[in-house]
Amino acid sequence: MRILVVEDHAVLAREVATGLRRDGFAVDIARDGEEAIEKTDVNDYDVVVLDRDLPKVHGDEVCRRVASQPDGPRIIMLTAAGSLGDIVDGLNLGADDYLSKPFAMAELIARVRTLARRSGPASRPVVTVGDVEIRHDERRVSRAGEPVALSPKEFGVLEVLAARPGVVVSAETLLEKVWDEYTDPLTNAVRVTMVTLRRKLGEPSPIITVKGVGYALRLEGEST
Repeated sequence: MRILVVEDHAVLAREVATGLRRDGFAVDIARDGEEAIEKTDVNDYDVVVLDRDLPKVHGDEVCRRVASQPDGPRIIMLTAAGSLGDIVDGLNLGADDYLSKPFAMAELIARVRTLARRSGPASRPVVTVGDVEIRHDERRVSRAGEPVALSPKEFGVLEVLAARPGVVVSAETLLEKVWDEYTDPLTNAVRVTMVTLRRKLGEPSPIITVKGVGYALRLEGEST
């Protein structure tokens, strides 16, 4: 899942991004409202973590612009102003959630993960495809009842595929969803991650490779 953190305070932006990355998210940072609008126009984010008081373009206007995008990302607003009126204003602007500063990182991560699940097709906390079980909230995977230890990127790839089992997802889409803006678009990161992911999940592989198209989680009866 890919997140945009919009925060003009460098230290806080870095701390929030680091916390989200440790939990497996791909994270980009924008330092002002203008940059935030530019990035949401060209990148497919699941959630925008948006500070309300921003330079160049105010967070309220950023919220309006992002919320108006068809199938756009979910928005959680961060602000030092936490009165009921401020919360109502933020929600009326199009925000999906509102968190007052200071906040606990664990709470922010939980709220971001909840919003990220709403940004795409409805997903269940536990998804089972064949004998593979994916527990999104706990970020745990098992096969035939045996735990499978995955890296954050491996879990991210599996999570995207599990959102729509049987549907082919391109390498470009996986790169967009699981890696951040600093990743070389010509990198073989997806292919390398897919190799290790398939090895860890074991045989027969639950992941289909459609040559020249992409990857999908195999439904019952399909060949790899």
